[in-house]
Amino acid sequence: MFCLVGCLFYPPTAAAEPVLCIEYHDFWPFYTRGTDGHMTGFAYEMVTEALGRIGVEACWESYPWSRAQARVKAGEADALVTVPTPERLRYAVTHPDPIYMKGHDIFTYAAHPKLELIKSIKSIDDIHKAGLTVITYQGNGWNDKNIRSRGIKTYDAPKLKSVWMMLANHRGDIIIEWAGAVWPLVEEAGLDGKLVEVGVSLDPTPFHLLIGKGSSFVGILSRFNEVLKEMRADGTMDEIMGRYVRRR
Repeated sequence: MFCLVGCLFYPPTAAAEPVLCIEYHDFWPFYTRGTDGHMTGFAYEMVTEALGRIGVEACWESYPWSRAQARVKAGEADALVTVPTPERLRYAVTHPDPIYMKGHDIFTYAAHPKLELIKSIKSIDDIHKAGLTVITYQGNGWNDKNIRSRGIKTYDAPKLKSVWMMLANHRGDIIIEWAGAVWPLVEEAGLDGKLVEVGVSLDPTPFHLLIGKGSSFVGILSRFNEVLKEMRADGTMDEIMGRYVRRR
């Protein structure tokens, strides 16, 4: 009788829904955790919104990038939001359409004598043919792999913030960087009006949700991809981007 009464008045608690654990390293404005403990970033908002529409709750756990990837590879966490490289696709699966395409956008200095030629660039080979020089920063792996390796003359700044002053001082012809994070740095350096985004983007890099092959959440990827399309169509993606990225 006691058990019956207890069961009537204290029903068993329903099992908690599983939570998708996403590993990340701070990468503003994609995803970061503020000093108040709250997550922000356009990729964070896009992924959280898409998962919410299919009824999946996520937690975001910060680790050094190599450790974050290792945790998903080992099955200790579920997912990453990053580029689906061949190495990562050995231990994770993803969806067809990217969450975001991170461009490699071309900048030059105002009134460059070859501005029209720079605007006509269609590929990295065109940079080489035009004899243009590129300013970058030390340790830029993308530049080493795609620009320097093709014999294009490259000038290195000690850090990313320094490249804009070098370009403004005509120390090279162009810079190739993601426009989404450029203008705050340009304004901080006091170079507003001295640099030009020419409207050319090379080899954009796709960002996806990658879920470990052993995760119980692998089955959500098809629906997740459909929701991404819905969010583009209903303006959600543009609305989120507008809160983080300014273009000229």
